[in-house]
Amino acid sequence: MFLKFFLLKQRLILSLFLLTILLIPVALNFYIRVATSRYRYKNPEEIPAKPIAIVFGAGIWQDGTPTPMLADRVQGAVNLYNIGSVKKILMTGDNSAYDYNEVKAMQEYAISRGVPIENITLDYAGFSTYESCYRAKEIFGINQAVLVTQNYHLPRAVYTCRQLGVDAVGLGTIDWGKFRNDSMRRYSTREFLAVLKAFLEVHITRPKPTFLGPFEGIS
Repeated sequence: MFLKFFLLKQRLILSLFLLTILLIPVALNFYIRVATSRYRYKNPEEIPAKPIAIVFGAGIWQDGTPTPMLADRVQGAVNLYNIGSVKKILMTGDNSAYDYNEVKAMQEYAISRGVPIENITLDYAGFSTYESCYRAKEIFGINQAVLVTQNYHLPRAVYTCRQLGVDAVGLGTIDWGKFRNDSMRRYSTREFLAVLKAFLEVHITRPKPTFLGPFEGIS
């Protein structure tokens, strides 16, 4: 009888522990969505004017052109530029290999849509959302910005940048309903877990980016 009670108690403790582990990411994702809700927009016309838009990388094809998801992000920034909501655009992404240059592809796309090259700045070392936000503040001197990315990624991006000292609002581009459901399920699952890492980075570890370098303030 005692052994049976002991085993039941152990199973109960284990179940409560597992439930807590599962609830933590749910709670954090809910919190970050609520905390950033008033800073996130879907309509470019509603975005309050800021000096610059920050566009996050989202992959390029083998021929060096942007993936559809990345093209949508850049087009969102171009739209903001064309209506005068931003004056400049920072492209931040991965250029860790000679034959992989996200930010160059982003720049070329924006130029082809009429944005002058002198109003585009490239951050070749934006290897993650956290590193892009950190470098935006510390390397490029950005204090206010509009972040442009898909809706599923926007809460974490806005939360991260704001916690790192950038007065950021966000423009969310369409994801569900435009891209394949299996792709969006994969992205959303990854994003759900990435929120945990983001929370630890901005509140506990505050790691340095892979690369810092000299200050390159955007005037």
